[in-house]
Amino acid sequence: MTSLAIQKAPSTAPPTCNIAHYLASMAERLPDQLAVVVPWRRHVSGNGFARWTFSQLEAESNRLANGLRDSGIDRGSRTVVMVKPGLEFTATIFALFKLGAVPILIDPGMGLRRMVDCIAKVEPEAFIGVPAAQLVRVLHRGRFARLRHVVTVGRRWGWGGSTLEELRERGEARLTPVDACGEETAAILFTSGSTGPPKGVVYEHGMFDAQLRAIRSWYGMEPGEVDMPAFPLFSLFSTAMGMTCVLPQMDGSHPARCNPAYLVRDILAHGVTTAFGSPAIWKRVGAYCVERSIQLPTLRRVLTAGAPIPWQVIEQLHRILPKDADVHTPYGATEALPVASISGRELFSEGLTQRSRRGEGTCVGRPFPNIRVQILRISDAPMPRWDESRLAPAGQRGEIVVSGEVVTKEYDHDPCATALHKVHEGSRIWHRIGDVGYVDEHQRLWFCGRKAHRVPTVEGVLFSVEYEAILNEHPRVARSALVGVRSRFADAIPRQEGSATLPSIDRSADERQLEPVMIVELKSGKTPRGHARAALVRELLKLAQADARTAHIREILFHSSFPVDVRHNAKIHREALADWAAWKLNRGPGRGQAPRDPEPSP
Repeated sequence: MTSLAIQKAPSTAPPTCNIAHYLASMAERLPDQLAVVVPWRRHVSGNGFARWTFSQLEAESNRLANGLRDSGIDRGSRTVVMVKPGLEFTATIFALFKLGAVPILIDPGMGLRRMVDCIAKVEPEAFIGVPAAQLVRVLHRGRFARLRHVVTVGRRWGWGGSTLEELRERGEARLTPVDACGEETAAILFTSGSTGPPKGVVYEHGMFDAQLRAIRSWYGMEPGEVDMPAFPLFSLFSTAMGMTCVLPQMDGSHPARCNPAYLVRDILAHGVTTAFGSPAIWKRVGAYCVERSIQLPTLRRVLTAGAPIPWQVIEQLHRILPKDADVHTPYGATEALPVASISGRELFSEGLTQRSRRGEGTCVGRPFPNIRVQILRISDAPMPRWDESRLAPAGQRGEIVVSGEVVTKEYDHDPCATALHKVHEGSRIWHRIGDVGYVDEHQRLWFCGRKAHRVPTVEGVLFSVEYEAILNEHPRVARSALVGVRSRFADAIPRQEGSATLPSIDRSADERQLEPVMIVELKSGKTPRGHARAALVRELLKLAQADARTAHIREILFHSSFPVDVRHNAKIHREALADWAAWKLNRGPGRGQAPRDPEPSP
C-alpha cells in the first residue's frame, strides 16, 4: 500500500481562531508599518499612492464592521463580496471576519450564467458589490429570495441599500472581533470549475488559521517583509502575518494578460520580498526581465501554483533572482491548501526536472506538517467510509487523497459533490483531490494529471501530464494536450486489462475504450499547412514512438491557442479540446456540426 505522512507536528491552533485577531495584533505591534499598498491608485489626499498602515487598516475595518452590523449584517450572515482588489476589498473581508459573518467569494471570470448560479446556490443574505455587480444582481433578483441587505462599493443607483462609504462613516473605530471557534464557518470559496461545475467550499475559522501557520512556518515569512500576491484572497494572509501587501496592477480574472512591466516596476519600487502568481504570470515576468537584463534583488521567494510550471520558466526566474532566493511550487486545491511543496533548486539539483521531461510526472514535493497523503486505486465511485483495500500498491499511479488541518469537510448545498469527494475515517476527513499521482522512493509526491483527464485505451490508462511531457520536448511545441476520442474501431476492440507499460483501470469506474489524440499548440501560435504540416506531424510521431508509453499514438492535431481556466489561465480545458478533436476527426456525437471552438487562452 502507499502512504505518505511525514514531518508530523503537533497542532498549535489557539482556542479561538478568527484570523481578524492577527490584524489587531499587528496593528498593536507595527502601527506605522504599511499594511496595504495600491501603487496604481492615488491616495485620497492626492499625495502619492493609495495606502494604509496597520493601524489605519485596523481602524477602517472596525468602522466598516460597525457600520455593517448596524445595517443588519452580523454573525453568520452569508455575504456575497464582489469588490475589486484594493483597500476596500481588504477592509471589507476583515470587517466581515470581525463580525463572524460569512464572506462568499466567486470568480467573476467564470461567466455570467455560472456566476449567478453560484450566488443563487448559496442563498446569500447580504450582497456587497461594485455597481456592475449590483446591476447583475438586480437583473436576476428573482434568484436570490433570502437577500435582505445590499451595500454598494461606489456610486449607488436605483437599487437601494447603503454605500460602503456611508457605513464606514457611520461606524466607530473600535471593535473587538468575535471569538470564533475552530469549527465555525468562516467563508465559502468557490472552485474555478476547471473540470466541472464550480463548487462552494466551506471554510472554517480553524482551517484559515492552520493555513496561515503552515505557510508562515514552511516558507519562513516574517513581519516587516513585503508581499505581492496576484490572488486577492492571499492578501489577507500577508497582512495577518505582518507583511506589507502590495496589490499588483492587473486583472485578476486574466493573469495571462498581465503587463510584466507593471509588476516588475512595483517589485523594484517597493522592495517586494515574496510574490505569488500563476505560471502564466511568471512566464511573462521572467521573459520580460531576461530580455532586458533586469534583476529582482529583493525577492527572496517566488510562489506559483494552479498548474505545473514549465521547468524553463523556473530556470528563467533563477537567472533574475538573488543566489539565495528560490522558486516554490506549493501543491493543493481550493478544498485542501497547502498539501505539499518543493523548491526549484531541489528540482534541478536532484534531477527531478529530467524525470519530468522523460514523462514521469511533475514532482510536487513533500507534505506540509500535519498533512497525510494516500494513493488509492483509481475509481469514480463514491467511498463513504475509509477502506484500506482501496489503497494502491507502493509506487503505482493512483488517486491522491489527503487529510489534515487545512482539509475542508464539505461543499455548501451540494451533498452529491460532498459524498463523491469526502471520505470518513472516524473523526478524520479525507479529501479526494481529483488528481492522479504516486509516491517515489524518497517519499516525494508526484502529480501525473487530473483524474478526469485520464484516457482509458486498449493498451491501458494514459495520464495527461506524463505523456504530454514527451511531445513538449520538441523545440517548436509550446504545450500539448492528451485527449481521448471514440475509436473508429471501437466496436471491434477487445477489452484488455492493461499492458506491460501502462497501468490498468478499475473497469467499474470507466468502461470506455478511447483512442488517444495529441493536440499541439506551437510556440509560433500558427497552425502549419500542407507539406510543412505533414513534415511536423512525422517529427512528432517519431518522438512519440521513441517512447514505449506513447508509441501507439497515431493522431496529432494542431490548435492555435488552448482554452484555459479562468483563475490561473494555466490549466488546460482538455474536455473542450476533446470535443473539438472528436469533431475534427469526425467521431463525435454531433459529427455534422462543429462544436463551439474552445475559447483561446487569454
